[in-house]
Amino acid sequence: MMEDLKLKLQQLHQRVDSLKDQINTEEATKNAFVMPFIQILGYDIFNPTEVIPEFVCDIGTKKGEKIDYVIKRDGEPILIIECKNWKENVDAHNSQLHRYYHVSKSRFGVLTNGHIYNFYADLEKPNIMDEKPFFTLDISDLKDTSLKILENFSKNGYNLEEILDSAEGLKYIKAIRNEFEKEIQEPSDEIVRLLVNRFFNKPLTAPRLAAFKEYTKKAFSNSINESINFRLKNALNISEAVPSKANEQITKIDENVETPKFITTEEEIEGSQIVKAILREVLPASRIAFRDTQSYFGVLLDDNNRKPICRLHFNSTNKYIELFNNGKDNGEKKLISSLDEIYNYKAELLLTIKNFN
Repeated sequence: MMEDLKLKLQQLHQRVDSLKDQINTEEATKNAFVMPFIQILGYDIFNPTEVIPEFVCDIGTKKGEKIDYVIKRDGEPILIIECKNWKENVDAHNSQLHRYYHVSKSRFGVLTNGHIYNFYADLEKPNIMDEKPFFTLDISDLKDTSLKILENFSKNGYNLEEILDSAEGLKYIKAIRNEFEKEIQEPSDEIVRLLVNRFFNKPLTAPRLAAFKEYTKKAFSNSINESINFRLKNALNISEAVPSKANEQITKIDENVETPKFITTEEEIEGSQIVKAILREVLPASRIAFRDTQSYFGVLLDDNNRKPICRLHFNSTNKYIELFNNGKDNGEKKLISSLDEIYNYKAELLLTIKNFN
């Protein structure tokens, strides 16, 4: 079921990406993007006893307040959905959903702009919706872990106990990850003191603390870069030996450590694996080489710069694959909205190989 769910959501993402510039209202967002999402989860959007649009919800003295959608199971509400225009940031609009949650008797609420889906529960206080979502789904970035969680919200797979069991963990894992990413970008005084005090026995004066903050930032960057490159080598089955830590040159703390100029991303690794899968129809793995640069990730024939097969330009908001089926000096960039679209250029990639041989 998960593969079917993934395929349908990928198709929905393509729809959202192609239509969004023509969608100008919240109502249009609901009809074009959110209703298909509800349908993908298996609920009958044409059955008013299962999916109720514009559900009237009286809140105190306010009468006639309406929730965009209420999904019911066995006559009981299990999910309320509040929608915003696709152009809006959903993180800034949870107060309205918060009001509806208390009176809806649903255990879960969703706030969406048709692209991002924030799932809320009442983990902190019963019947009061948490300020932060415990799960966020981005239909442009579908991970297997996210799909597994989403399956529990589908009509055929709905599992209240399993959702509640995992919700608390998901919430705090997300919070810890956010804090960790902040520390990587800009280490705090607390984390610097915690790490440095383990090996540096002198007082941390203000100038030394400032210096160690820079050292910590560079250390984080180097560690992450090395980890990603190590994973890349394993993923691509490169037999090149990875230097052991015992043979690495130890740099003194006072020396200036050069920060890597580029980092190989997981998207580049995944994209290169798709290209490799296509090429393996006509080539052994030993002839497919990969090189990362500051501006693109290159796939080469025989590790030869004069034989570029394609280049992945994933370092900006828009993603492109550059093809060379018209010759190595006539690269042509193609815009892609998802990594799966690389498969659309199978013919061009295979023609490039044919031209080189």
